[in-house]
Amino acid sequence: MPGKVTRASAVLLFLGALAYTAWVLEVVVRTGLDPVRTYVSELAAADQPLGGLFRATDLAAGLLVLAGAVTGLLATRAAGPPAEPGVPSWARTAPGAGRRPWLLAGWAALALFGAATAVDSRLPLSCAPTTDPECAARETAGLVPATHTAHAVSSSLALTGALLAMVALTVAARRYGLWPPLARTGPVLVALEAAATVWTLAAVAAFEAGKGLWSLGAGQRLQILLVAVWTAVLAVSLAREHPRTPAGDRRDPRDRRDRRRERTRG
Repeated sequence: MPGKVTRASAVLLFLGALAYTAWVLEVVVRTGLDPVRTYVSELAAADQPLGGLFRATDLAAGLLVLAGAVTGLLATRAAGPPAEPGVPSWARTAPGAGRRPWLLAGWAALALFGAATAVDSRLPLSCAPTTDPECAARETAGLVPATHTAHAVSSSLALTGALLAMVALTVAARRYGLWPPLARTGPVLVALEAAATVWTLAAVAAFEAGKGLWSLGAGQRLQILLVAVWTAVLAVSLAREHPRTPAGDRRDPRDRRDRRRERTRG
């Protein structure tokens, strides 16, 4: 991946990861919502005093991650043959191309995550169902705006994209010998994300069945935090990536310098 493209993608993804953790402001800003029990998306609900702020940060996070992912995807598709030898034929999507399926799938999934997050910010909840019994009753009766259903769909797409991206790009880092920081820490982050996702989904099911909240807010915040941390690790990995010597030009640079000096003397 060209150096300038790599750095651009790294900056965009790192800024996106920061924006995606804007909800931590609830630690210092009074929101009136219990972070252990409430959905993160309730911070951006239409009836919340700081809803506009959190919708704006969600939109920024989605667009930044989308831009970073598309940059990485285009660079991957445009890349020539891989610099390192021994890449098997199954790791390419076209004869003679350096396109690796795990990279393509990972960048595409990350783009889905960014796009769905941006759309999610434009489909806020009208109220906070975990803290407002009337809101919860209206939601159960189907008397809330259609944005509640649309929000659930876009949130599910965002989560799916994030999970697929985490798995695919972590596999790519390890299988293709890329991005050492991600190759080392990615598997742990993926495992923790899977556990947090199970916790969150179980808590949502319990809430919808009227069996309590099961610390839904804590589970979802852990889930979102891990996605942001993984994205930041990917950004750092990209920023540390060094341009490789092109295939076919693997000679020692000192040999090339010696030959140039000999031609000059001649």
